[in-house]
Formats: sequence, C-alpha cells, structure tokens
Amino acid sequence: MKKIYVGNLPFSATENEIKDLFGQHGTVHSVALINDRETGRPRGFGFIEVEDTALSAMIQNLDGKEMDGRALRVNEAQDKPRGGGGGGGGDRW
Repeated sequence: MKKIYVGNLPFSATENEIKDLFGQHGTVHSVALINDRETGRPRGFGFIEVEDTALSAMIQNLDGKEMDGRALRVNEAQDKPRGGGGGGGGDRW
C-alpha cells in the first residue's frame, strides 16, 4: 500500500467524495481529511491509502484537477521523520 497526499482541497470536501474521485483510478483503502485540533475545521488537505499499482495513475490524472474551483495538489506522501521529542540536548555544564 502507498500513501498519497492531496492538498488544496475545498473545505467542503468529504471523505466519501474524495474516495469516489480517487476510486475512479484504482483501489482506495482509506481517506483521512485533516482537521484543525483547536477549531475542528478542515485544513484543506488529507491522506489517501491506495494500492501500489494505482499510485501513479491517481497522481497523473488528479494532480491539478479542479474540485469546487480549487486545483488539487496530488503527490506521493513523504513519511515525516520522527523527532526526538522534547528538545533540550547538548552538553550540560
């Protein structure tokens, strides 16, 4: 399975709409639209888990496609490196 990043989503987009749109180009396993932690409002991006074989077709066909007047940005998601946590570090005197 591969993960796709999709950005510049309309704030009205639903997980089902995204699943239907991307599902036209291959198998979609899951959709996660990201909301703001404090307000609960959509942040305009999300992640989609797809079959490896569908990745390139989805990116090629949907990157730049308009959805409610917004051009989607679609690319393979990059794993965020895990940070060491609470900062600090260095030698102590």
